[in-house]
Amino acid sequence: MPPPVPSRRLTQRDIARLAGVSQTTVSLVLNNRADAESRIPAETRDRVLRVIQETGYVADPAARRLAAGRNRILGVFTYEPVFPSATGDFFHPFLIGIEECAEQRGCDLLLFTSAPTVDGRKRVYHQDHRLRLADGCVLLGRELDREDLARLVAEDYPFVSVGRRDDAGGTVPYVGADYPAAVGELVARTRAMGHERVAYLGHGRGPESYVDRYRGYAESVPEPLRLDPGEPAEMAERVLAVGVTAVLAEEYADGVALTDVLGRRGVSVPGDLSVLTLGDPTRPAPTDVDFTGFRIPRREMGRQAVEDLTELVEGGSPVQRLLPCEYTEGATLAPVRR
Repeated sequence: MPPPVPSRRLTQRDIARLAGVSQTTVSLVLNNRADAESRIPAETRDRVLRVIQETGYVADPAARRLAAGRNRILGVFTYEPVFPSATGDFFHPFLIGIEECAEQRGCDLLLFTSAPTVDGRKRVYHQDHRLRLADGCVLLGRELDREDLARLVAEDYPFVSVGRRDDAGGTVPYVGADYPAAVGELVARTRAMGHERVAYLGHGRGPESYVDRYRGYAESVPEPLRLDPGEPAEMAERVLAVGVTAVLAEEYADGVALTDVLGRRGVSVPGDLSVLTLGDPTRPAPTDVDFTGFRIPRREMGRQAVEDLTELVEGGSPVQRLLPCEYTEGATLAPVRR
């Protein structure tokens, strides 16, 4: 027969009385303390849990968080506007993964939105920053501020970047996409179809994601050839002028724009020129073309970033990991015409 349930809100003291144990024992069981198993006999722990289940007791979240010295709140800071914005579709899967893992871990999310934009840049640290409201923070954006990263490392504040970042006075924890391997695989497939002259259309410098893509390309071809992006007509002129048979577009939207212009000029893709894209669209690029390329594991990157962040908050070491990208067959890569 279940114990009587008081009409008022139950407390840990009530649970302790009903289970015949001390309030400290109840607290240890509720907070899943690592030393609970060695200090509390299994039958005592089971009795406490049984009383909790039978009474429907719900621990006060604020009390539990204060007892653990943590809020179980994880921050999310975005260096770029992600909703609503032109880049919203690109960032959405990251946010889905972040939310899913936070829910599984029993954590709440706090989106830091008070950072002012100065000279087109947002900074984690500003006069009224509220980082300490959260136990740690996930950083999201194409290009993160180096001073922010260095200060976060120096202050030993738990954080994880979505996307690979260069170290900044110490290890920068991140979950990134393995762009060098993904681009290298694309180049290998392209060359296996007879393409000896393959150009890279993009910056190849700046954000780590650009640097990594270009490195994967440059290490996979005998004679790297990089073409600057620009207006669609300009890009088409540059590509046609160098006489290549395949192009890797750093930005998906540039691949779309190039293909559209070539089509209007009577150049067939992939019949005359193969065009491959190096990831998902970061800005709107409507098209009916099914591009050959790869997909970034965005949802899994967000999920894994929260996994690693919670481990950091619990006292773990910083981790740097790269996740594989998924090759997409598409219809824009064909053998060279002989």
